[in-house]
Amino acid sequence: MDREPEPVKPPKPTGAAQAIELRHLRYFVALADAGSFTRAAERIFIAQPTLSQQIRRLEEIVGAPLLQRRRDGVHLTTAGAVLLDGSRAVLSLVDQEVNRTRQAAGLGRQRLRVVVPPGLPDALAVEAASMLKSAAAADVELVWIETPLDAEFSLIRQRRADAGLGWLTASPETLPSPLDVMALAEFEPDVWIPSAHIAARRGTISLAEMVHMDVIHGPRRAEPGTYDAWTQVLQTVDPRFEFTDPPLRHSLQMNLAFAATADRPTAVLTGPSVIAASRPGLIRLPRPPVTHEMVRVNLAHRPLTATAALVWSGDLPRTLQQILFDTAESITSPDPARQVEPELKAMSLSATHLGQARSARAHGSHPRRHTA
Repeated sequence: MDREPEPVKPPKPTGAAQAIELRHLRYFVALADAGSFTRAAERIFIAQPTLSQQIRRLEEIVGAPLLQRRRDGVHLTTAGAVLLDGSRAVLSLVDQEVNRTRQAAGLGRQRLRVVVPPGLPDALAVEAASMLKSAAAADVELVWIETPLDAEFSLIRQRRADAGLGWLTASPETLPSPLDVMALAEFEPDVWIPSAHIAARRGTISLAEMVHMDVIHGPRRAEPGTYDAWTQVLQTVDPRFEFTDPPLRHSLQMNLAFAATADRPTAVLTGPSVIAASRPGLIRLPRPPVTHEMVRVNLAHRPLTATAALVWSGDLPRTLQQILFDTAESITSPDPARQVEPELKAMSLSATHLGQARSARAHGSHPRRHTA
């Protein structure tokens, strides 16, 4: 019979008071992220016994168990979760200030790590990257990270990235501190259905019709935020509804071919790709050369949407926050003299200036664009 796992008991403190070192925090964060001593030791290039010894020493200094060892890996205790959040904040601040110090000494530039999810519409990604590079100029080193972002923007909240372009699927006010956000535009997906479906003649399909079909969308790991939010919307019509994973994630044409030859009526739902409520005449994703008797239709009442947003950590140095604010403002309020793709002329959203309000609370003033 399996016994309940016991928390790791830290040794009793002995001798003079000990101080926590940065390496203790780095080892602890690496262990929490890896989920096991073996993987953590490999990632930070130290021997596993050394890592175990340093974690025990950290628990001794803190005076409380920080993790539990289980068969499926290590799990943080309540105290460990608190220390993990604080450790990320401390290490991020140290790294930022070291970068600033090196910059002041002429030895380097500030660094800004920006996440760009692979499923982001190309026009939005290109526009944002261009504006960000212009705002950063030569004073900041931009590091691009291509990886999905969840609805909580965990990579930024955990300080593994500084900022990111992503999808808001709930009210911006629900984002945890210290995240700041500026909304850019509201997007919706494209829907493809068999040309023989009754909704194809109308050019519009309802949620009630859609839940009775297999719907190819995802996979979840590609865009977990929109995937979960849209699943919940469809489950309000049919609680048993689930998406069908695509055979190939990056091939719309392959998805259309599979849907067209399926044994039962099958639809294809893309990720957020077009500005909501702006059809017709909108620049869309390129039309596949072969559509396999599948046609593109509108979704009635537009219940599936996601707001593109630029999100960053409110703990960043003010100069980096200003760059991000300027970038978002340039996208949402473009210079009339500059040619902008039609799909990037963002609608006015009340959430747009939430980042300003949060920054004002944190720093006592609003970020403002630099003027010549």
